Amino acid sequence: MQSRNAFMDDISRVMQGAAGMAQAANDEAKTLFRSVAERIVADADLAKREEVEALKALARTALERAEALEKRVAELEAKLGGV
Repeated sequence: MQSRNAFMDDISRVMQGAAGMAQAANDEAKTLFRSVAERIVADADLAKREEVEALKALARTALERAEALEKRVAELEAKLGGV
């Protein structure tokens, strides 16, 4: 026969409550940390990955166009020099 121990039941309830409070505190700390980190990033005025990738593509296109124009100028200069 097993009897219920009121003291052990109380300890069990206290531990369950403490575990719930610890989980809530953990969630709150994560939310606070994320909020602070997002504010620091926003204040630092950092570029997002999408913005950097767009600038890379724009620079690549500009470089290709500049190279094509340099080649065309060289061809035209060669024609003018040959006249």
